[in-house]
Amino acid sequence: METPDCGILYLVATPIGNLADLSFRALDVLRQADCIAAEDTRHSRPLLEHYGIATPLLPLHEHNEDRTAPRLVERLLRGETIALISDAGTPLISDPGFPLVRLARQQGIRVIPIPGACALVAAISASGLPTDRFSFEGFPPRTSSARKSMLQSLADDPRTLIFYESSHRTLDFLKDLAEVFPAQRPVAIARELTKLYETIVNSTAGEAAALVAAGPHMQKGEFVILIAGADPAQAPRDSLTDEQQRVLGFLLEECSVKTAASLCARITGARRELAYQAALQLKRENDAG
Repeated sequence: METPDCGILYLVATPIGNLADLSFRALDVLRQADCIAAEDTRHSRPLLEHYGIATPLLPLHEHNEDRTAPRLVERLLRGETIALISDAGTPLISDPGFPLVRLARQQGIRVIPIPGACALVAAISASGLPTDRFSFEGFPPRTSSARKSMLQSLADDPRTLIFYESSHRTLDFLKDLAEVFPAQRPVAIARELTKLYETIVNSTAGEAAALVAAGPHMQKGEFVILIAGADPAQAPRDSLTDEQQRVLGFLLEECSVKTAASLCARITGARRELAYQAALQLKRENDAG
């Protein structure tokens, strides 16, 4: 039940790059609100100044939102109108704001979304990967071991997987991806969406890291990484095929276990973890013999 006579919390999507992507409706809301709660007031101020918006700003970010949200809800209950914006895109999508929205709805305050730019939607719509089912996974873990564990848990997911990643970790993420996913799994990399150097390229799990490493400009900006889902018609195997096993045996004659497994996965499309376990077993058998 909505509380009568209280204010409204607007969730206003802001541009992810091109300032012209701010809607007329968003402009009206931002101008008429009693205050704007912004993830970073220093980041948002130039956008507001560009459009001549003088509405007071206050910070709402991950470090203060738990204590700031109740104070904002008190203002909403007194009848004020508040607009929530993030640094870019749609609020709450890998951005602060959830505690405020949850508390506002618990108090019966009306919450109205003002839709607009969203990097994950823009990226998947232009990626050429399936859009009928997808899973937004946000930012991957920061450490390689945690990333690999997360990727292993998603390797057989049939949905298109969508990640956000920072420029200084994108290459490491793609290297980990190459060690976990089948080499031929389609991948799309979108960077600097709606900006001057917007780039959307298609590759594979096995080649994406090399593609990014080869172009210095491909390691700059904000990234969305999309990975095609596993083919639901192909149930995951728990062992290598005879041909994959044969190729692995040849590779082990010249390479280490890790390198042989990696090459086997790239050449045959075998799951990397299966190839690695099989390589370990073959090495043990060869050493014992």
